[in-house]
Amino acid sequence: MIAQKNLQDNKNIQVIQQLGNFQILEHQKDLSVSSLGAVNQYFAAKMNVKKRQLLINLNNTSYTVQAGAMQWTSGNVSMTSGVKGVGNFFGKMISSAVTGESAVKPIYSGMGSLMLEPTYKHILLVDVSKWGTIVLDDGLFLACDSTLNHQVVARSNISSAVLGGEGLFNLSLSGNGIAALECPVQADELISVNLQDDCLKIDGNMAIAWSGSLSFTVEKSTKSLLGSAVSGEGFVNVFRGTGTVLMAPTIKENYLTASPSDSSSSNSPSNSKTQKLGNALGTIGNVLDLFN
Repeated sequence: MIAQKNLQDNKNIQVIQQLGNFQILEHQKDLSVSSLGAVNQYFAAKMNVKKRQLLINLNNTSYTVQAGAMQWTSGNVSMTSGVKGVGNFFGKMISSAVTGESAVKPIYSGMGSLMLEPTYKHILLVDVSKWGTIVLDDGLFLACDSTLNHQVVARSNISSAVLGGEGLFNLSLSGNGIAALECPVQADELISVNLQDDCLKIDGNMAIAWSGSLSFTVEKSTKSLLGSAVSGEGFVNVFRGTGTVLMAPTIKENYLTASPSDSSSSNSPSNSKTQKLGNALGTIGNVLDLFN
């Protein structure tokens, strides 16, 4: 039996949310900084810019995790790749290229604890069973119960990819279980819009997640192209049907900064889906070479 000390009994670490076997740990201050970075970290903590980690307690259960997210495990915990043969690997590579998610998501199972890497982003815990099917914006997936089903869903029309900023494909989760999402804004800033045979129009890429029952299209803000141009709104993202949309109105489009000192962006041109597709095809070519 392993006893963990100076973790949840650490005054600098608080459990800010728990759902199922998932716990979100928040470091109140970054105590291990140099004198040059102390001022920035002090004011960052005041603005709720803090490191957060996801702790998963395994009780003869299994969890699917974003590739490279594991920091440490304790107890009798084993990891499998989740890949079922070469054909399944190719399918995952293509799915990775079009959704922006990692191709192979390892599965951890057994008895013990699994701690994920710290992040400055906010972590949201979602009960997927309450959604039926939840569709995620690119890069949100962090971990989930392995009982959940993963699928790649396509937008309702090609214009969604060209004009809407959401991309043509997204990762969706369905089934009974908990999912942990890595979000650029905290939960109390998100607006939940419940639709009943109605529509929601959003100017920009502000939708974090939405029900799989909703249709997503990109349309002119007015009935004519001239009217859309004159109004200054152009095209808007439209969600129709019955379901829920989580919207983050406080962030600008493509604002997904990883940390106070990290100027890189997950939506930068170097990480475009075109390049990801090229990288995926290149990897597939390398794998095929192994069989020649």
